[in-house]
Amino acid sequence: MATGPLTGIRVIDMTQVLAGPSATMLLADLGADVIKVEPPGIGDLSRLAQFDKGGINSTVANNNRGKRSIQIDLSTDAGRDLGLKLLAGCDAAVQNMRPGVADSLGLGYEHAAAVNPDIVYCSMSGYGSTGPYAGRAAYDPIIQAVTGYVALQVNPEVPIPDLVRNGIIDKASGWMAALAIVSALFARIRGGGGQHIDLSMLDTAVQFLWPDGGMADTLLDDDATEGRRLSTLYRLTPCADGHIVYFVVSDKQFHGLYRALGRTDWIDHEHWSTHEGRRGRSEDLGELLEEEFAKWKVSDLVPRMHENSVPCGEVTAVEDLHDDPQIRHNETLVEWDHPTAGRLRQARLAPRFSATQPDFRTSVPQLNEHAGEILAELGLDAGEIEEFRRAGAVF
Repeated sequence: MATGPLTGIRVIDMTQVLAGPSATMLLADLGADVIKVEPPGIGDLSRLAQFDKGGINSTVANNNRGKRSIQIDLSTDAGRDLGLKLLAGCDAAVQNMRPGVADSLGLGYEHAAAVNPDIVYCSMSGYGSTGPYAGRAAYDPIIQAVTGYVALQVNPEVPIPDLVRNGIIDKASGWMAALAIVSALFARIRGGGGQHIDLSMLDTAVQFLWPDGGMADTLLDDDATEGRRLSTLYRLTPCADGHIVYFVVSDKQFHGLYRALGRTDWIDHEHWSTHEGRRGRSEDLGELLEEEFAKWKVSDLVPRMHENSVPCGEVTAVEDLHDDPQIRHNETLVEWDHPTAGRLRQARLAPRFSATQPDFRTSVPQLNEHAGEILAELGLDAGEIEEFRRAGAVF
């Protein structure tokens, strides 16, 4: 039996690749029944990704766990009719087709609301449903480029702009969509009825960036004081045999760093002791610190830094995360066996609920795996299902 705060909520997922599927998997992780509607042929484009076994690849697994899959050709009249039947019986629906496509198929918000006035319908797009960029194709790295992420992603020691090398905007958009859908469902419970949510990756990217990335562009009056962007303070620090990341701000933290490095003489230093003394001398101190860090092995220095309450961490490879003591204690990563893909390791839903903790759903759908049961749930008998198959709507 399903568990979780969204138990009893049904979601129709008409999305592909990462942003949309990550949103609906969050809803599935929270207990919702998510029906993934995939197009004819290969289905979701992410089914072409690598790292695969037994018809399941890691991208599909990490964005579609806990869902059910049905393949429908929504471009056919019969497929549209099936799509409307699904929309009529759901609580929420999500689509990330280019603006106007869902409407042209007869499956946009107005069509969905006509058969289900209480539906919460989320349209996800790259740039927005209207405007000069609305028709452009959009992928995560492109949105990173046009919203400031690449410009900020500069190592001062290698001053070349770079990408954040994971789908950060896709995933942020997925989290934002899930939050918006749950909020709209809550509003519906309070009498607000159904509604349309219009969410763009562009807007999400700028909102996600702004709290720290926009710190130098928030106060617009000429008499606002100057400062350093947070991005310029992030450093990767080389040691004798690897790298660590540390971040110190207060005098107490600086003094702890000096102790860890064996430079207690700096604690009472004329310049290095206090914030006022260090002001304007960060480059000089940085060069001295770099010399000290280079004398230490990571495994020797990091424990000393923690003992002195210095915020720090060694640079850890993704493949080593499962051995991290805190990750193991938190049971952040779950290992389970899929019938065709074999042994999987995945991240669980991060929050823990004291009263409605969701089960970790050990399932990833093969393409069209649940077509029969989903069609039966629509009240279709064998003859009617066969008619839809002859019409090319289902497979």
